[in-house]
Amino acid sequence: MALATVPALASFKPLSGATFCCVLGSPIAHSKSPLIHRLFAEQSGLRLQYERFEVKPAELGQALAVLHALGCLGVNVTIPLKEEARRLATHATPQAELAGAANTLWWARARLQCGNTDGLGLVNDLLISRFAALEGSRILLLGAGGAAAGVIPALLETHPQELVVLNRTPARAQILVARHPTKRCLKVAVPETTFVRPFDLVINATSSSLNATVPVVDPSAIGSQTACYDMFYGVGETTFLRWGRALGATRCRDGLGMLIEQAAVAFYQWHKRKPETPPVFLALGRSLIG
Repeated sequence: MALATVPALASFKPLSGATFCCVLGSPIAHSKSPLIHRLFAEQSGLRLQYERFEVKPAELGQALAVLHALGCLGVNVTIPLKEEARRLATHATPQAELAGAANTLWWARARLQCGNTDGLGLVNDLLISRFAALEGSRILLLGAGGAAAGVIPALLETHPQELVVLNRTPARAQILVARHPTKRCLKVAVPETTFVRPFDLVINATSSSLNATVPVVDPSAIGSQTACYDMFYGVGETTFLRWGRALGATRCRDGLGMLIEQAAVAFYQWHKRKPETPPVFLALGRSLIG
């Protein structure tokens, strides 16, 4: 699977006769998206070329222009490009509009369109894996960037008792909460907050695990009955999940299932073919039940 940087995009040549899609981000070398989409394509006999490219926010506009000229059908974007992707798009789905962030891009009549499949991917993974109940639960969401923004609408639709957003810069968390003025269950907490009791579910939407650090949050947020979920994934447990276990959490899950589920939504958006996700999860060496 070829990797390329933005300078290499101009000379990149898609395979003749194949549908060309890709994922952009920084870092991106670890991404399993090419493998996931290849497995989806094999299910339906689609000849697909899905690449990954290292792109920084300032390069995104140029990269998308080159990709469109190359005939790219669809683009996934990950950290740190999601908010910039929304800004560059001419039209956004309601999910991307509400989130202010996008992870799925395509073109219609040469105009860039964007959607956000992160929220549905997260909720589908939590429910299909039976990892955590959502309705009536108390949820703590760590982070206030594009990853967090993308999942708040879908989490709210599950009717939690409480959805608390905690970020090291509280003003950013407040901006996200202000987008949902009618949702009284949605609140902001500051890093110094000591919680009266642990949450049912703590979701890490920060990039801390990429840097081998943990978010700034009081340990009172986590107890033995808390489910810890990291939206990121890697070889072995992430730093956040190891931290959660050290605080007594017995249920921990990384974001590989979310990646597969959100990829399935994007795959359908581009190709109008609905893939089966459990075989892909198993092919990547994980048990479906967390």
